[in-house]
Amino acid sequence: MQRFPIAPVLLVLIATLCVKSQLIAEELPKHLIVRGDETGWVSLGEEDFIRVNGDDDTLTWKDGMAICSGQPIGVTRTKKQFKNFELLIEWSHQRPAGNSGVFAWVPESALQDLPKGSLPSAGIEIQMLDHGYTDQYVTRTGKPADWFSTNGDVFAVGRSKMKPFPPISPNGRRSFPRKELSKGHLQWNRYYVRAINGEVRLWVNGEEVSGGNDCEPAQGYLCLEAEGSPIHFRNIRIRELP
Repeated sequence: MQRFPIAPVLLVLIATLCVKSQLIAEELPKHLIVRGDETGWVSLGEEDFIRVNGDDDTLTWKDGMAICSGQPIGVTRTKKQFKNFELLIEWSHQRPAGNSGVFAWVPESALQDLPKGSLPSAGIEIQMLDHGYTDQYVTRTGKPADWFSTNGDVFAVGRSKMKPFPPISPNGRRSFPRKELSKGHLQWNRYYVRAINGEVRLWVNGEEVSGGNDCEPAQGYLCLEAEGSPIHFRNIRIRELP
């Protein structure tokens, strides 16, 4: 039987896929890999997102990085909706006391005709809050900062519902992180989010910290949040699950 050499282009493609798979495997401990392998991950970039209620320069892209000015307050959503998925995203606040996050399972109705300066009225927020926000809040209000944390809160927004995992905020709405693992502004943090059948779990820099179940709705868009302060997002990758 005559044997034909593998085309060089095919060899490069195979090598590239192997490298990407290896990178994912290095970033995720084996017990986090739901399907038992590292295949199926897709990188999300500029072509995968749509501006909802920001300006042209609210969220721009450079070399695969999303650069968010934070102004005006609002969101940029994915083009498609997701139900069950795993998400990897890295983020870095560019100023002290920065406030941002990523929303999961935001329904279409919460984004229609959303005015500038507003955030979705439904969805699950995975918060990205700089440590300096605590001091800023206490100075501004004179009240204790006991209803939020800066290490990865997860909570339902507006009319959405979620049963938070303990420890729980005083008002019963937020899942507080069990460990303090977030890094401060100008440093990169890595979030791994697993969202399956109405349950969402958050890992911060490699360790699970917070989440909740019985979420309603449990399908919708992913949204990157602008909330007043500049933040960068990079290495946004998603894998859909059955």
